[in-house]
Amino acid sequence: MSIQAQTLRFEAVYAETYEQILGYVVRRCPSSEDAADVVAETYATAWRRIDALPHGEEARLWLYGVARKTLANHRRGQARRQRRSAESSVAELNVDIADLYSRTPESTVELGTIARTFRELRDDDRELLSLVAWEGLDHAQIAMVMGVSRNAVRIRLHRARKRFSQALTGAGVIAHHFAMESA
Repeated sequence: MSIQAQTLRFEAVYAETYEQILGYVVRRCPSSEDAADVVAETYATAWRRIDALPHGEEARLWLYGVARKTLANHRRGQARRQRRSAESSVAELNVDIADLYSRTPESTVELGTIARTFRELRDDDRELLSLVAWEGLDHAQIAMVMGVSRNAVRIRLHRARKRFSQALTGAGVIAHHFAMESA
């Protein structure tokens, strides 16, 4: 493939997928600066591996996988820096503000409790639930992103939903008010 064809292909994939990949990363990064770095590295990887980049819908899923690995590398780097500097820079949801804005006359659910419970889940559970809820991916797409079988996704997602539901119940939130359907 010529450099011009590679450039055109990369630009087309970038234009088609940028907003989705940015959204995926922003929801997982503590700051917009970190998200920008991760997205930039994700697309830099895509450019370096343009010949490995799948065509069509699979390109977006491939980029989710690259972004996922880039986020993991980013988090490891942050952890190393935090250990060295002995200060935590992990952004936390301001529970008081979330609770204040989530209260409505017809709702007794406290958003802060749900957010805190979600953050306390295992990383793998949070990632699976996020891929379904935030990215809108189905089991086959998640399998491609995570590099596992569709059946493994189905089983892991079932278990993650069950653990989340149990954690919500333990936190005093009635879980059946939330959409916990399969993708």
